[in-house]
Amino acid sequence: MSELDRVDGRLRAVCDLDMADVRESAGRHEYDGTTQDLSPEGVRAGLAALGAGPLPDDPYDAAHLQVFEEAARARFGRLQLHRRNLMDHLNNLDLACYDREYAPAEERAEARRAHLARWPDAIDGSIASLDLLSAPVAKALLGAVRGLAAGINDEPALKAHARLVAHVERAAAEGDPDASLGADGLVALMGAYDGIEVVVEDLARRADAERDRLMARLADACARYGQPDRDPLDLTRELVRQHPDGDGVIEAARHWTEKSIAFTRERNLVPYADGECRVGLSPESRRWAMAMMSWAAPGEPEGPSWYHITPPDPAWPEADIEEWLEVFSDTTLPGITVHEVAPGHFSHGRALRNAPSPVRRVLQSSAFIEGWAHYAEELCVEEGFEADDPRFEIGVWLEALVRVTRLACAVGVHTGAMTVEDGARRFVADTHLAGPAALAEASRAAYDPTYGRYTLGKLAILDLREQARSAWGTGFSPHRFHKAMLDLGAPPLGLLSHALNDA
Repeated sequence: MSELDRVDGRLRAVCDLDMADVRESAGRHEYDGTTQDLSPEGVRAGLAALGAGPLPDDPYDAAHLQVFEEAARARFGRLQLHRRNLMDHLNNLDLACYDREYAPAEERAEARRAHLARWPDAIDGSIASLDLLSAPVAKALLGAVRGLAAGINDEPALKAHARLVAHVERAAAEGDPDASLGADGLVALMGAYDGIEVVVEDLARRADAERDRLMARLADACARYGQPDRDPLDLTRELVRQHPDGDGVIEAARHWTEKSIAFTRERNLVPYADGECRVGLSPESRRWAMAMMSWAAPGEPEGPSWYHITPPDPAWPEADIEEWLEVFSDTTLPGITVHEVAPGHFSHGRALRNAPSPVRRVLQSSAFIEGWAHYAEELCVEEGFEADDPRFEIGVWLEALVRVTRLACAVGVHTGAMTVEDGARRFVADTHLAGPAALAEASRAAYDPTYGRYTLGKLAILDLREQARSAWGTGFSPHRFHKAMLDLGAPPLGLLSHALNDA
């Protein structure tokens, strides 16, 4: 019997509404070779199945499951994001999940063939649902939709894909120019995803306060670098131009992977410091991402996790190559690696494999996942990682400023307080980004309204840490605090306080 069947189908009903993520992040490969029915009828049936059957006996697991049930109702019911946003449809068709080495190659190839055979029906369902697709979302994701067909030669799948591309192209040209959810929609989405009460005015104030704190920390680190009179953002724009060449990026990532894992073990920062993390070139289907962690998921046999790196294509224009390589600068790559590897995503993946129940291993809050990895960067500053080189700390605050600006832009764009162009100007003012990079970050708010989750999750963890220090007194230690949180899996932010009951 599958672990998913042990809650009388109640857990499975949630998973059936999030097949792509459960298949990859949780390693539930009973969903291999299948697609989710995102047609109007399929979504209605999925929603109707939620909440049937008993809850888990464990009170925490019951609350965790109920948050995810409510998130599904908000996403597909009240807000009907399957009608207005392409992300679920893109993830549903994505075949890159079969590139990971979680099973023998032929078994994965057969699953891929079965998945591809379902494209025509899945795409017909998507086209039937996507009647509210806005122009900004369609424009932002049209390239990703077109890219789904790379390397595919199955004629029925390609014909179906052409229908989807045409539908998205029409929306890009003729769709509603307003992609905002509105203040009520944003509150409903963010609140339901993590079982929290959201007040947009409070979010905006918190984002501004966090930006000011980060700016002060950045200025202090730049002063210790030896240039106290320079504008910190001007200095960082200069620092990110110091980077390995395209051939040296992966080797630099391996260097920082080894250092971050050794440091995390030495400081005993996480409950599980086992497993193997390999560093290598991203699979071709995932080269839209500069760096990402593909962990050995909780439902899979033991195997290596992969820290995937995408160097720039040597055929690109020189200016594009330079902009891409700045991400892997000597200042920013160490912090990115801490985020992706240890004590960030790789370490979290090891803990998820040891979480004590199916609910905790399978249902994963994105805000906690990204918040934990973002918190890990600041934690390493506190613990003295690369303390003799202020560039590490500079890189941490630089990346944090990008993430807090995402939160500010998500609030601004979806409440109508900002246009995308306003958001781009905020990225220019508050981060080292400029030009196309700043506009791309601001545009992401249209199709990823919760992309402030990195900062939201980090701040929730920092708040809880202060509560733990107060509650536990001399019994507090970073290891105890981190184990208490990670024993909950990837908890919704509204349930984080359960970690205080670790005894």
